[in-house]
Amino acid sequence: MKVLVIGGCGFIGSHIVDHLLAQGHSVRVFDRQMERLRTSLPEVEYILGSFGDHMAVIDALAGVDAVMHLVSTTFPGTADLNPTIDVQDNLVGTLGLLDAMVGLGIARILFLSSGGTVYGPPDIVPIPESHPLRPINSYGIVKTAIEHYLDMYRRTRGLSTIAIRASNPYGPRQAHTGVQGVISTYLSRIREGQPLEVWGDGSVVRDYLHVSDLAELCALAVASDKVGAYNAGSGQGTSIREIIDILSDVTGAPIEPVYKPGRAIDVARSILDVSRARADFGWESRVPLPEGIAATYDWMCRQ
Repeated sequence: MKVLVIGGCGFIGSHIVDHLLAQGHSVRVFDRQMERLRTSLPEVEYILGSFGDHMAVIDALAGVDAVMHLVSTTFPGTADLNPTIDVQDNLVGTLGLLDAMVGLGIARILFLSSGGTVYGPPDIVPIPESHPLRPINSYGIVKTAIEHYLDMYRRTRGLSTIAIRASNPYGPRQAHTGVQGVISTYLSRIREGQPLEVWGDGSVVRDYLHVSDLAELCALAVASDKVGAYNAGSGQGTSIREIIDILSDVTGAPIEPVYKPGRAIDVARSILDVSRARADFGWESRVPLPEGIAATYDWMCRQ
């Protein structure tokens, strides 16, 4: 199968490309720039362009069997600053992609959604896919809207659509800019001798998933005939305070975090029920959190 990976040079995308190749697929990547943290792969076809350039997207679609849509121009913590841009770049851009796929007769698409934001404050934990979607920030609202449009295009245009609701991925090749990815951000600050900032009292609980585990599920899912939404997480919750303890053990550095006021965008507790992915794909996360953080820190120190 020939797969177009939109956003394949990014953190998650680059790992998905690795798993697609390992499973024997042909891969074309469409992204705005080449990978920054490793050299290009000779067996991959790279096309550079903007997701907002409709004609460039159409050109990239030519001759592929399936599409993996991983691009987001916003982050959970910053999308609220300009919801109009969030909608224009991500929602409208995705509708253009879906229309192009219909026109070219390409049916299969996997969309990388967000298990951390589409549900909002949960009624039950772990959160199943059947939980109501009640996002409380622009990032989650747009992800939810895209999922609804995917289902509409499945019902009315014949597309075969699947959404992977990822929890909190971490691992090698993740940027540490401070806007997304608490583990990579904290590891980077520890290396630089900077204090760790914690929003709230550190009791916020998240489901952390190693990027290789997420990439494996995405590669399996796009090659299947399954449709609908699937959670992708470890099924285990870890608080920020517990993350800091693991970081201290891994790095050998004593850590005295700086606590800041909590944020309205932060759900107190988010853990995903991954039983559907386990049942349909025989998949579950395999990398324990302390081991994954240690490997990430080792990779970071070698850069």
